[in-house]
Amino acid sequence: MLLPGARKRQKAKSGAPDWIVTFADLATLLLTFFILLLSFAEMDVEKYRAMANSMSVAFGSQNVIGEGIGGSPITLVESNTVSLPEPSDSLQDQPEFIDERAEKPEIRQIPGGVLDLSSRLVRELEPEAAAGTLQVNYDEDQVVIRFAEEATFRSGDAAIKPSMIPIIERVVTVLAGCDGDVVVSGHSDDRPISSSKYRSNWDLSAARAVSVVHELVMNRQIPADRVMAAGRAETRPLAANDSPENRALNRRVEISIRNPECQTAEAVGDLPVEILP
Repeated sequence: MLLPGARKRQKAKSGAPDWIVTFADLATLLLTFFILLLSFAEMDVEKYRAMANSMSVAFGSQNVIGEGIGGSPITLVESNTVSLPEPSDSLQDQPEFIDERAEKPEIRQIPGGVLDLSSRLVRELEPEAAAGTLQVNYDEDQVVIRFAEEATFRSGDAAIKPSMIPIIERVVTVLAGCDGDVVVSGHSDDRPISSSKYRSNWDLSAARAVSVVHELVMNRQIPADRVMAAGRAETRPLAANDSPENRALNRRVEISIRNPECQTAEAVGDLPVEILP
């Protein structure tokens, strides 16, 4: 026979309240719901890359993101060095810290004209950079616009695709507001060309460079004496010619603007140049 107090203790040990089961089920369902939402979420990588390009140049960064065309950007990568203090007299008995690194590397400054022009080009060509049609890079001496062969020329041909003409015209609009020598260079992979029209990769790469030069100077916004064409063939690859993907990276045309200096909105006057802040 159980005492009344014993019955109360047995009921207290019978388990968790009924509401805790419903609460646990609800929490589990909510967790499953949010996991499903996360699994269906997608990030538009190309739009993010284009936005990052614009912000990088606007804030004066020395690295313009433009992947998808090949090679790494020709921008500078600088690392901060930390100098260790010399041990004081009170630390003679302590272990001595020795900085074994070489002398502090020289920090190269990017001229304002290079940053200004690269910023204008990135903003003007943002959709094409995001789509992988071209890439804008720079170093302390020049700004380089790199066009992929697939978007610019047909295989084994030096005629520019009609879809590229409006893009080159926008490049001309930006370059017309800036000084600096313009060098257009054509590049190929290491495979010998098989064509009755072109004797070698030198012929083809030079012909492609000349085709782009014609478009740059056609409307006379850029003086012809500022521009020159160069055929590089396979002599300056971005990657080793050991796979179809790497060979595609090496087949390209580059527009290099050396030591640019861009005019302000007041100096440009009536020229049809879009001046970006």
